[in-house]
Amino acid sequence: MEEKNMNFIESIITNDIMSGRVDKEKIQFRHPPEPSGYLHIGHARNIILNYGLAQKYNGVCNLRYDDTNPSKECQEFVDAIKEDVKWLGFHWNQIYYASDYFESNYEIAIKLIKEGKAYVDDLSSEEVRIYRGTLTEPGKNSPYRNRSVEENLYLFEKMKNGKFEQGKCCLRAKIDMTHSNMNMRDPIIYRIQYSNHQRIGTKWNIYPTYDFAHPIDDAIEGVTYSICGPEFENHRPLYDWVVENSGIKNKPRQIEYSNLYIEGVVLGKRNINKLVKSGIVSGYDDPRLFTLRGLKRRGVLPESIIDFVKAAGISKSNCIQDMEMFNYYVRNTLNMIALRVMAVLDPIRLVITNYPEEESEKVYIDTYPQIDNNKEMHIHTLSREIYIEREDFKINPEVNFYRLSIGSRVRLKGAYIIKCTGYELNEDGDIKCVYAEYETEKKGKVKSTIHWVNPNFSYNVEIRCYKYTNLDKYLDDRDTGHKIDDTIMSYKNAYIESGIEFNYDDRYQFVRNGYFCLDKDTEKNDKLIFNRIITLKSDIKNK
Repeated sequence: MEEKNMNFIESIITNDIMSGRVDKEKIQFRHPPEPSGYLHIGHARNIILNYGLAQKYNGVCNLRYDDTNPSKECQEFVDAIKEDVKWLGFHWNQIYYASDYFESNYEIAIKLIKEGKAYVDDLSSEEVRIYRGTLTEPGKNSPYRNRSVEENLYLFEKMKNGKFEQGKCCLRAKIDMTHSNMNMRDPIIYRIQYSNHQRIGTKWNIYPTYDFAHPIDDAIEGVTYSICGPEFENHRPLYDWVVENSGIKNKPRQIEYSNLYIEGVVLGKRNINKLVKSGIVSGYDDPRLFTLRGLKRRGVLPESIIDFVKAAGISKSNCIQDMEMFNYYVRNTLNMIALRVMAVLDPIRLVITNYPEEESEKVYIDTYPQIDNNKEMHIHTLSREIYIEREDFKINPEVNFYRLSIGSRVRLKGAYIIKCTGYELNEDGDIKCVYAEYETEKKGKVKSTIHWVNPNFSYNVEIRCYKYTNLDKYLDDRDTGHKIDDTIMSYKNAYIESGIEFNYDDRYQFVRNGYFCLDKDTEKNDKLIFNRIITLKSDIKNK
């Protein structure tokens, strides 16, 4: 009997097991990334799905690099993909490469030629396109389609031995040029390509196409389910044709599901490459990007990504999620683990005029107030002069402004109630200093509590706040050659309480300012640098 709340892929697999189509002891999946770029959150869905299905059905999932296009691939991306998969918390059974199977691909191509199911074509790429026809018009046969087996074997061997110029000819499957599915109109299965492959150098002068290599590699490995994106649905008949004619007994089943997008977020290797190469962002791990590297550097935890992907579900229809759904799962994870600290991003001086100049006192701040029965506290020090946020004081406050203004009362977090008595401006007319008096009785009711830091017991730090969406408007801005300033707000003179041992593994909730983590740039600077992961609640400024 089917389990409730299965997605459609799980239903297919479960039914296959129950009907005996597949052996439940031999369930196998594969994660087949192309090492031509860094993974983004859309790829995370495929990772979570494939490795998750392997766990659910007590099967295995192998990591197999689709390294059939050496002109775009490099070892850097190979290494990064492994690291990103591990960061998400998954691990493969074995690591394979499409290039491991090049000899098998070649042998099956020879088999097809001998069976009259493949031929060497001399048409140019433009001529191939024209001969292919359209969605409403059938294609027509290449004049080279009926070459003899002997001639095709001879020409294919010359292709393999590098005797032709790149693009001179190709090997095509002989299927049906009038087929209603254009992918079945004698698709190209081998091209000449003179490149230095990152693993095998210049050993091969011909490379199989993805549509040819992928089903063969799946069949050889013993894959039972090839899970892929919706763009491969029309390629499924070709996938099945290649497997059927390969002579391999194992018959994998291809299943397509929809891609995952987040509204306003730039995804796709091509678009991300544009942002990086044009200087709009600092690199593939820029915290504004939704690459897994960027999300990790920003401080998003893998648990949040997994929860988000699972909540988005698996279906055939387009999956475009609102940013707030993603933000919900980011906050949900962080709230349970983040250490509460006080930090002032844009400081102004506040002088408590009736507090003794030479005195100070310890103030106890809850470290994990969100955790029931957790009594852990940390100490900050209150004295006559402290820093508060610039936005927490207004000369002419609007209605419902409950923070500091002349005559208003607020509580300093963990300490006394204060009443604002005055302020001082600098030469530019900006607030230089705010004056207040404290009430010796700590108890009492006020409408607002504000955070603060003591500059003598704090670190001077840099805090970076980012906008994470709408970078797409800069995709065509290729003449800038620099970062776009309106997507970063950097507070270079911020202060954070010093009673905490900050590290890269922990996450912090800066009281009233959001969730933060240490940025890697801290290593090359003389001060701590923090990234804001996300605000405490939905905030249009964070988009």
